[in-house]
Amino acid sequence: MTFKTTLLSAAVAALMPIAALADTAANKAFVIEAMTETLLNGNVDAVDTYFAPTYIQHNPDVASGTEAFKGLVGMLNQGDGIEAEFVRVIADDDMVAVHARYTGFGPKPMIAFDVFRLEDGKIVEHWDNLIQEQPLNPSGRSQIDGATEITDLDKTEANKAKVEEFLTRSMINHEEVDITSYISPVTYIQHNPMVADGLEGFGAFMGEMAKQGITMEYSKVHQVIGEGNFVLSMSEGTFGGEPQAFYDLFRLDDDLIVEHWDIIVPMPGPDAKHNEAGKF
Repeated sequence: MTFKTTLLSAAVAALMPIAALADTAANKAFVIEAMTETLLNGNVDAVDTYFAPTYIQHNPDVASGTEAFKGLVGMLNQGDGIEAEFVRVIADDDMVAVHARYTGFGPKPMIAFDVFRLEDGKIVEHWDNLIQEQPLNPSGRSQIDGATEITDLDKTEANKAKVEEFLTRSMINHEEVDITSYISPVTYIQHNPMVADGLEGFGAFMGEMAKQGITMEYSKVHQVIGEGNFVLSMSEGTFGGEPQAFYDLFRLDDDLIVEHWDIIVPMPGPDAKHNEAGKF
């Protein structure tokens, strides 16, 4: 009996990663289907299929609840509608993060990170950071191009820990760290519109800001979401003394950051009409 029980336990343990992988894929597919049916196709009736009635909304311009979201879906699709390019989708347990390019929100395309939390087969919470699409950066890179393949699933937790440690030690505590123990000195591809590739490009940008008396401060890392070699951090702090929300997407290889995308937007002010849930 003991021998059979041991074999059964071993079999269950071996199947767990497969089950987790299936859940991850299902969650990602569910979120993309939900966004397609509601936001892109303008199907107001589909909102109840994918979103819980108690849906919590962290976008400062939209109230929580499905009724508010139905109103948004209907409003956005009165004109030419919304189109989207879902470039990267990563899932971490019940969280799904989407890196996308949208057209139809305004006169210019928008680059966004959307983060969803799922519970009991419905989307129950949403966070996002959006900014107008910017020109190519000094290295000729856009805000969405670059690697997309998810690899190293066995390193998810280690990569998340690495990113959080880097942000905490370097950006929050301002410790004098060996930057090459976090960011590759050989390959560091940068998608920030103002920063060139490599540690040299990052250093030049920070130096220019220092000359102008502009500081960038992180005060708190709210969430770290990862799948394999991709890690998204959601943080707040200040840029030039103004409160900001920082969404940073990192790609890691051999325990080092080798690629970076980000969206930085102002934190909602005290007069934000619908942000009862808060930005984070």
